[in-house]
Amino acid sequence: MSAFPIGLHRPVEHPGPLPERADVVIIGAGIIGVMTAWYLAEKGLRAVVVEKGRVAGEQSSRNWGWIRQMGRDPAELPIMIEANRMWPDLQAETGEDLGLVQCGLTYLAQGQAAMERFQRWLDAVAGSGVDSRLLTADELRDLMPGCDMPVVGGLHTPSDMRAEPWIAVPGLARAAMRKGAVIVENCAARVLDVQAGRVAGLWTEAGRIAAPEVLVAGGAWSSLFLRRHGITLPQLSVRSSAMATDALPEVYAGGAADDDLAFRRRRDGGYTLAPSESHEFWVGPDAFRHFRAYLPQLRMAPFGRRYRAMVPRGYPDAWGTRRGWSADEETPFERMRVLDPAPNMSGLREAARRFSRAFPGLGPVAPRAAWAGMIDVLPDEVPVADRAPLPGLSICTGTSGHGFGIGPGFGRIMADLITGTDPGHDLARFRLSRFSDGTPLQIGPHA
Repeated sequence: MSAFPIGLHRPVEHPGPLPERADVVIIGAGIIGVMTAWYLAEKGLRAVVVEKGRVAGEQSSRNWGWIRQMGRDPAELPIMIEANRMWPDLQAETGEDLGLVQCGLTYLAQGQAAMERFQRWLDAVAGSGVDSRLLTADELRDLMPGCDMPVVGGLHTPSDMRAEPWIAVPGLARAAMRKGAVIVENCAARVLDVQAGRVAGLWTEAGRIAAPEVLVAGGAWSSLFLRRHGITLPQLSVRSSAMATDALPEVYAGGAADDDLAFRRRRDGGYTLAPSESHEFWVGPDAFRHFRAYLPQLRMAPFGRRYRAMVPRGYPDAWGTRRGWSADEETPFERMRVLDPAPNMSGLREAARRFSRAFPGLGPVAPRAAWAGMIDVLPDEVPVADRAPLPGLSICTGTSGHGFGIGPGFGRIMADLITGTDPGHDLARFRLSRFSDGTPLQIGPHA
């Protein structure tokens, strides 16, 4: 089975060197870090992105490739609608092939309870301008001829899109550099340089870079880095597996999911498949430390996740992972350049069988390539996008498995927050303090 050019399979494209100073240093070259650098460069600022491994080496290249407005948390939706407008402009302006296709995305309902859930979401976002609508079973059969899934209807958003994440994010990174941003791969952040009670720079494995502003956009590694500096973020890592098929006849040009299976058309003629609700929590020390914060999730779906007691060695929440280090010590970020979990092959084989049953005309479907990623999940399943308690520090992380599509929107917002510009959206839902100020947590929708 072949491997995609993600993670350490891709050569270093941006070796440095690390500049001596910057206006803003960004930790993490996933889509949010890259797009924040893009928008800072548009403002004429020198943004430097430091990445311990590769651009989009982790979840930004391992996701389903959905650019989805449908089913978003109502507070996220205005940002996602903006991002949906950004993507075609980015493809045109960058000149990069992002694999972008406006194809529509669809949630499928196996029963009436799901249809009622979809309707509640539509009611909650009424007036937003999103073009989502309910479909009957007959309309779904017209949308996906040959589909034999036992569904009663669905939720469909014609303006939603798909892209190829392992192509798109590296392409956006190259475009950000042409705008004036600097990206340095194989350069792990170690500790903040704090002077007189505020950020003065960042110590990396390649030395110190002076900067009055630092953004932590490190995905599944963010909580570990922040904890070293006394900032608590209740973040857990969740494994999600996916696979690519060989080229197949087109059964649907977009992407769709029900409670068991997710699939979307790929530009190479195959499909990306995944078990849609089969995510796996590894139970490490942070899971125990933040148990109370995650109780609402557990109460909603106590058996909707699989739990694994032994976190693999070197993972952010592994029992043996160090929680403290100095600027001149090797850190966990250098010991694991790219978080590259093994996929759950039994779950993927079952997803392939379900896809074959859903479209009997295809015949047997086998995985051509398989991969997994670690999703950075927060207790309410919406991100943090905020200024930190430490002056000069900002945080944007915890997109909980839906950060790829919305990444350009949050990149623009973080560039504005860092520079003191009005971001144009109500960000109260995304503040860091919601986990410590007694606010009852509201889980994001599962439309």
